[in-house]
Amino acid sequence: MAKITSINLSPHKGTFKYPVEQAELKMDHGIVGDAHAGDWHRQISLLARESIDKMTALGLNDLVPGKFAENLTTEGIELFTLPVGTRLKLGECLVEVTQIGKECHQHCEIYKKVGQCIMPREGIFVKVLIPGVIRVGDEILMETL
Repeated sequence: MAKITSINLSPHKGTFKYPVEQAELKMDHGIVGDAHAGDWHRQISLLARESIDKMTALGLNDLVPGKFAENLTTEGIELFTLPVGTRLKLGECLVEVTQIGKECHQHCEIYKKVGQCIMPREGIFVKVLIPGVIRVGDEILMETL
């Protein structure tokens, strides 16, 4: 079963995200209270625990959810293989994949330590289609059209 394992927020850009047990998703915005939310195509970022484990295997043992600045850490779903336009049901909410990966303009501390970072290749971004509340442990389902 695919599920949300961590919800991570930061009130200011450029600061580490911290975990919360639940969050409100708002249409045309993203996660209420997160500095990266807004009316654009990258409202919420997701990264799979399995992707984080690839970096841990390179010797980075201090990786915790949110360390890659992802809003949602997941498990049981290979996010980066989902085509743009895929719709995901997160608890009572519905989101749509808008982008796979991103360009890193300034390399993070993780990149500086091992010469690579997983978020630019395997992180995804979504926009909110149906708002509501998500919680750690919520199942992730692909919506069939």
